[in-house]
Amino acid sequence: MLYDRIAQKAKQFTSTFGEIPSERKDLLQKLNHCLEGERKEDHPLKLVFICTHNSRRSHMAQLWAQVAAYYYQIQGVFTFSGGTEATAFNTRAVNAMREAGFKIQEVNGGENPLYEVSFADGAAPVHAYSKIYDSDPNPQEKFVAVMTCTEADQNCPFIPGAAIRFSLPYEDPKEFDGSPLEEEKYRERSEQIGREIFYVFSLFPQK
Repeated sequence: MLYDRIAQKAKQFTSTFGEIPSERKDLLQKLNHCLEGERKEDHPLKLVFICTHNSRRSHMAQLWAQVAAYYYQIQGVFTFSGGTEATAFNTRAVNAMREAGFKIQEVNGGENPLYEVSFADGAAPVHAYSKIYDSDPNPQEKFVAVMTCTEADQNCPFIPGAAIRFSLPYEDPKEFDGSPLEEEKYRERSEQIGREIFYVFSLFPQK
């Protein structure tokens, strides 16, 4: 079972798909079409969300995608994240995901902490830390690369090993770091990503 707050978020997302602008819906439908095509190849669906620093948007997308697959009972979905460089899972993004209901435990500290992120009873936790997109344990082939920021999209026109490369950019909440709007903007970005990722997974045929 999803943790209570995450279950509430899931209900919120599924009831507000109408708030997604039509041009974004078109893009999300194309992403679903790509993912459905990969599932027909009879191998696990591996998604790698890529952003420059692997610190904010890519982690948010990875976590919400794993929750969405669980929520819609879509088997064989494994989500990852990475960057064009490694930094750290930003503490502001960590706090935003905690606020959304994820249970996040710091396993190893330092400049690039390792976090264990749980979202449901009985579901395997996600191990989250910043890494380059082709670093272990990320898949090396037959994965879908989803570019979550414009900079990484422009700087990485080719992702080695990716079966599909798809651009799904989001605005960076980093622009509001240290401002009175910081917490609100991180929450806003998490919820936008969650709603859109849930919409993508809602389009899979349901059993």
